[in-house]
Amino acid sequence: MSGIAIIDYGAGNLKSVSNALGYLGFSHYITADPADLERAGAVILPGVGAFPDAMDKLRRRGMDAALRAQAGRKPILGICLGMQLLFDRGEEVRDCEGLSLVSGHVGLIRTDLKLPHIGWNSLRLQNNSPLFRGLDDGAYVYFVHSFCGYATREGDVIARTDYGASVVAAVARDGVLGCQFHPEKSGEVGLQILRNFGAMEQ
Repeated sequence: MSGIAIIDYGAGNLKSVSNALGYLGFSHYITADPADLERAGAVILPGVGAFPDAMDKLRRRGMDAALRAQAGRKPILGICLGMQLLFDRGEEVRDCEGLSLVSGHVGLIRTDLKLPHIGWNSLRLQNNSPLFRGLDDGAYVYFVHSFCGYATREGDVIARTDYGASVVAAVARDGVLGCQFHPEKSGEVGLQILRNFGAMEQ
């Protein structure tokens, strides 16, 4: 089996991600079986909801160990909560261990603006990631979140956005990538990001 595996752990916006990949012509499938990650050419970890609930669901399915095993071997893309789970720990609801694929933690956005942050915002690209190939600095994407990643290494941050504070919008570390925004809901810009990710498939 090859193609892009979209992880179903009961906490993801699976249909819109699947629809976007199908529109782009990428072979993909939705799976709750950790063994399928071994056979995939790339993996997407979507997510909607709270950090500890999502981690509990990943652990119950054995997906946490499967993701760690595939990290560095094939491209992995976390979307929204899926990106947050890539970090060492999260502070939403209660302190909780994450996947530790990107160094740092997840906490509430330190802003005086209203939370959650919902809507379109521009990206400030940095560190020259292939995930953003063909995109201009300042491209707009769609966000829905109150928590964000605080990366230990600025070299892991490939995009930021401003929401009354500088917010990590995307990360990359050894083939593990994350978007705090929703590329599958971000029009042509989002499709280009998914197209770039699909081109990384092993």
